[in-house]
Amino acid sequence: MARIAFILLCHKDPDAIINQAIQLTAVGDCMAIHFDASAKAEHYQKIRAALADNPNVTFARKRVKCGWGEWSLVQATLNAVEAALDAFPRATHFYMVSGDCMAIKSAEYTHNFLDASDVDYIESFDYFESDWIKTGMKEERLIYRHFFNERTQKRRFYASFNLQQKLGLTRDVPHDVQVMIGSQWWCLRRRTVEWIVDFTRKRKDVMRFFRTTWIPDETFFQTLVRHLVPEHEIRSRTPTFLMFTDYGMPVTFYDDHYDLLLSQDFLFARKISPEAHELKSRLGDLYAAEGVSFQISNEGRSLFKFMTGRGRIGQRFAPRFWEAESTLGRDRELLIIVAKKWHVGKRLVHKIGQVTGLPTIEYLFDEESCPMPDLGGIQTRLGKRTRHRRALMRMLFDYYETDRLVVCMDPANLELLQDFFADRSTTRLLEIDCTFSDDYLLGHAKRVGLAGDNTPAAAIDRLLPTIRSDVAFESDQIRDASYAEHYRMCEMASLEENTIAISRFLSVTEDRAREIAELGHLFLD
Repeated sequence: MARIAFILLCHKDPDAIINQAIQLTAVGDCMAIHFDASAKAEHYQKIRAALADNPNVTFARKRVKCGWGEWSLVQATLNAVEAALDAFPRATHFYMVSGDCMAIKSAEYTHNFLDASDVDYIESFDYFESDWIKTGMKEERLIYRHFFNERTQKRRFYASFNLQQKLGLTRDVPHDVQVMIGSQWWCLRRRTVEWIVDFTRKRKDVMRFFRTTWIPDETFFQTLVRHLVPEHEIRSRTPTFLMFTDYGMPVTFYDDHYDLLLSQDFLFARKISPEAHELKSRLGDLYAAEGVSFQISNEGRSLFKFMTGRGRIGQRFAPRFWEAESTLGRDRELLIIVAKKWHVGKRLVHKIGQVTGLPTIEYLFDEESCPMPDLGGIQTRLGKRTRHRRALMRMLFDYYETDRLVVCMDPANLELLQDFFADRSTTRLLEIDCTFSDDYLLGHAKRVGLAGDNTPAAAIDRLLPTIRSDVAFESDQIRDASYAEHYRMCEMASLEENTIAISRFLSVTEDRAREIAELGHLFLD
């Protein structure tokens, strides 16, 4: 059975570190601790004294002062790893954690998970080809030498960087190494860790290279594992659940996140709030528990994105400068059908096309697979369609050789509606007001990743009112915009009322509008 040696890097909160060590070693696992050399000496002594009699705890023989983005973080990890290798010869796996991490599964589940596959768990993506780095320096992290801490010595950091740029003092990546990148929270097998330590002693050139790269804790182990271990023995994922805000800051978990954390397909979570005493206590008890079953739904990241996005109104995609004065054309009419139930919107535009002969496009700004004519590449991805929306619409008008075009959109696309209504062309909106059963909303939540088949009923009960409120909020936003050509048809309205709405929206006779409105299965789920 797997026996884990936890590699703990920490720098504060000695009481929490002591509790964490006791909880994680109580079931036979072990831990090697590196406590930052720049932290308070009395805190370190307190930890040493409290854990002195615990045979499953050891300490890095050499402590270093750690700084964000520096090689010191990697060196501290290596020091703790070497201590663990020497102290725990029976350890089969080495799991990297911080003082903010806690187990979200039982030790029994974790050991079975690791025993199930003889692999290493570490995010490892190609440094140059992947989009792991979203903003800021990329190639510059590697080809220039970084001697100073960007956070504590900002002026020196950028002065050194700018001087190297000016003088062209670049360097090459070691020729036989493919640099990889990923999360620093990993779990590696003993054999892999031994290979890495041996590599560090033999390849001084690679060590010199990484010592002056920027943020090497995201590249060093990720690169060496991929260099030393066969690809089929690597699972390119972190076993630790973590999320980041839009500002690149890690999301913090509190007492009311217990059920959410247990349902994620991860073994640990980061980062747990220091004030979440109840959560820490429950998770600590959980690790030692036996016979616990876990229902994995894994909706955490999608749910966080959904909840943080509610109520944010603004221009998500700013128009390109060359599109600022563009127009669809004064004599053109863009007819937009807005329906939250996409199948209802699609049925209606299909019927409109049959009855009127107007060209129709379904959810072109919401559905990647929406059937589109070849427009030279602008239609290939949702991002392109949205960024170049006016240019796309002009091309569609030209392609169909028409001055009237019908499209479908989700009501969440308020910024697109505002943009089209601001155009010199004529824009009309037909909003379809549907009823939403709990079963439909639950199916919607599953389709967009807010819930899974195993999401607890209590979580569903809390989520459904939020989704229902969100749907109503989107409709209210559209009505509050007070568009001049805004018409509504409703599932609960009479045939006559819906006929009038369609007639005015399409500028067709009531007879033709009634033929469309009489579509019997329009609102069926």
